[in-house]
Amino acid sequence: MLARRGLVVGAAHLAVVGVLAACRTRPLDGASDSGRGDGAILSARPGPPPSSPPAGPLSHPGTHPLGLADVRDALLHVPWTVVAGVPAPLVLTLHGAGGDAAGALALLGALAEERGMLLLAPASRGRTWDAVRGAYGTDARLIGRALSDVFSLTAVDPGRIAVAGFSDGATYALGIGLANASLFRRIVAFSPGFVPPGTPRRGKPPLFISHGKADDVLPIDRTSRVIVPDLRHDGYDVTYREFSGPHTVPPDIAREAMDWLG
Repeated sequence: MLARRGLVVGAAHLAVVGVLAACRTRPLDGASDSGRGDGAILSARPGPPPSSPPAGPLSHPGTHPLGLADVRDALLHVPWTVVAGVPAPLVLTLHGAGGDAAGALALLGALAEERGMLLLAPASRGRTWDAVRGAYGTDARLIGRALSDVFSLTAVDPGRIAVAGFSDGATYALGIGLANASLFRRIVAFSPGFVPPGTPRRGKPPLFISHGKADDVLPIDRTSRVIVPDLRHDGYDVTYREFSGPHTVPPDIAREAMDWLG
């Protein structure tokens, strides 16, 4: 279990996400996959800054479970550098296939701590995200609920909300981000596989995409070297970085992405 105070993140390169060990999952109460692209649309939005600093546990520095699921709960990390009551930037960070919320926090944790960025890390209900497997459904709804809780209990800067992910999490970040440009002002995709089919596109958020030339999990020629030209052809502003490495996120790429987020 993650400690409720602080987030320890190693400086080593992120390795490819491991195979999921026998994981218990359950659907959200009353939820069922619709198979419709509009399942990607999120209604949660931050409200005006609170008149006084929030008094709840989510306002305290540390890593907090949101209590949205009995297993594979969503986590919010509040850096020590966040000033109580002052709207902070928020990054929704998404794990790869077989990963979990703790792994998603590790993706950008140390850099977010430096920069005073809130990190919200949900966990997929299955081995990977719903739209990667077919259609937006329970995962998208859990993300919406997690965002609603965070927006109601913490001060978030509405102009500095982004979504980021690695591998299948990057694929899902592209889908959720492109469908919700009025919410996610920027999208970061580390080694994505594709843009989920049927994803509605609303607005033109800028994107940062990176990929390793030696990636043997999601080979670059079939993924980012197709995704990036297609997005640029459709009018998106894409910052693209290729690096000499495998299916991973090198520290210098992660730092450049955080610099790009501002």
